Amino acid sequence: MNSTAEPVAFDIVARIAECAPELRSAERKVAALILDDLTGASRASIGALAERAEVSVATVTRFAKAVGCRDVRELKLRLAQAAAVGQRFLQTNAQNDDTPEPLATRVFDELQTALTHNHQLLCQAPIAQAAAALREARMIYVFGMGGGSTALADEMRFRLVRLGRPVATYQDALLQRMVASTVSRDTVVIALSTTGRVPEMVDSCKIARSYGATLITVTAPASPLAKMADWVIPMVAFETDFIYKPSSSRYAMMMALDVLVTELALSLGDESRELLRRMKHALDAHRGGGDRQPLGD
Repeated sequence: MNSTAEPVAFDIVARIAECAPELRSAERKVAALILDDLTGASRASIGALAERAEVSVATVTRFAKAVGCRDVRELKLRLAQAAAVGQRFLQTNAQNDDTPEPLATRVFDELQTALTHNHQLLCQAPIAQAAAALREARMIYVFGMGGGSTALADEMRFRLVRLGRPVATYQDALLQRMVASTVSRDTVVIALSTTGRVPEMVDSCKIARSYGATLITVTAPASPLAKMADWVIPMVAFETDFIYKPSSSRYAMMMALDVLVTELALSLGDESRELLRRMKHALDAHRGGGDRQPLGD
């Protein structure tokens, strides 16, 4: 067996919390110190850790082994990796303010911030060029993965169907890969990803590009997904320390999709207007209602 092999990955924060009740009193001091400041603990020497926790160096070593690490060096490596994920998910006071405001106001303010920043990006984005590609496409596939992008892939399908575009959505990684291998030069793939770094989606888009498909991405600029796109609709996520609220990036992505579809509808002119009229007629005949009810429900 290779002794230099990488250690098996596990969540060191969850492991420490799980093991803490069974640890010795001195070792629990080390656990408390680490959980209070992951970044500081990952950078401190074994002597400094022992001094801050008011325990012996031997206790720190025993603690490292008790939570599944070979030694203190591996413990510090895992702590550094955990800290990189985000200290904001580990601090219990990150969401408390001296002057709390109504939750609706807090959520609204964060949405407004995300939309305002992304509005500036959209003003410079190649919306007309991307819409032209959708207008000429024989088939459009929309890829999304994860919470927000999965739902918004279907949202994009609903919007395109209203304009008579041939479109299908795929959120499963294996199906995306399969579909990507069937495309041709008159196919457009729209890939939705807040980070642009999901390996499975990046791979599927590479396959689609290799067979000549046009790739439109709604994603982070300079991301791996953005770099391979024909047309990039950029978006940036603005995440705060208020971790309990769903990401505001969903709204930024929806705004980008709405702008793109509106540009497409305008470019289709009479064709899109007639399709929307038919849809409104079919809905009103079914449900009744006034002239200003939305196309949908």
